[in-house]
Amino acid sequence: MSNTIQNRYDFVILFDVRDGNPNGDPDAGNLPRIDPETGHGLVTDVCIKRKVRNYVQLAKGSEESYHIFIKEKAILNKLIDEAHESSEVKSKEKGDKTEAARQYMCRTYYDVRAFGAVMSTGKNAGQVRGPVQLTFARSVDAIVPLEHSITRMAVATEGEAEAQQGDNRTMGRKFTVPYGLYRCHGFISAPLAGQTGFSPEDLELLWTALLNMFEHDRSAARGQMATRRLIAFKHDSGMGSAPAHKLFDLVKVERCGDTSAPPRTYSDYQVTLDRAALARFPGVTVEMKGENE
Repeated sequence: MSNTIQNRYDFVILFDVRDGNPNGDPDAGNLPRIDPETGHGLVTDVCIKRKVRNYVQLAKGSEESYHIFIKEKAILNKLIDEAHESSEVKSKEKGDKTEAARQYMCRTYYDVRAFGAVMSTGKNAGQVRGPVQLTFARSVDAIVPLEHSITRMAVATEGEAEAQQGDNRTMGRKFTVPYGLYRCHGFISAPLAGQTGFSPEDLELLWTALLNMFEHDRSAARGQMATRRLIAFKHDSGMGSAPAHKLFDLVKVERCGDTSAPPRTYSDYQVTLDRAALARFPGVTVEMKGENE
């Protein structure tokens, strides 16, 4: 596909949470996800991709080529069937319909172009390997999940009211992290972008979504969340000029100030990029986005 990105990218996202639950685990009563061996907090890649999808849907979802495939209450097979009902797919011979449907899905849905999808259920639209991939986010320091008892001055049913004998209060639980700074790594493959049609415009939208994904995702459960930094390493070729892990090692996140107290704000950390070491990787430039650009 033409007009696709020609450069590989590797990037680091830093985001934080204050008095909220960034990603509850449904198998653990919605407790914040945690590494039991180290106490570090975790946020899944699926959670972050969900926020990117939601932002794109709000910002550009009504525009052609920016629809979202994996969205709330979507019936995926119905959307795949729509691809097969399009004139460009119906006109193809039987053996070519799957590839034509795959291309239709890539053109129509932003998240298919970016993250890929398995669309072999129902009518077959094939599988797409997305050029944009993310790791789990891990907190820089160990977190301390807190459990809070909360009350509601009402009940749901008359039976509950009778059981409470006029004291119409119900109890619940809420889990928060006092503060956590999370780090996530991402990768963008130019060869795979060529297969899905991921364009420079799509890339700019991805950066915007990652920087603003929490701005329209507010809830009492999530507290205060914000993307703090986005550091992107741009390679001068599609295949890349340096290993991603060596570039990520150049970004240091360290405690500063009074390190005897637990971190409670972003200013308790210092984020640095070793630009001198970056010079060892010719063909790689850095783009700083977010706070303190």
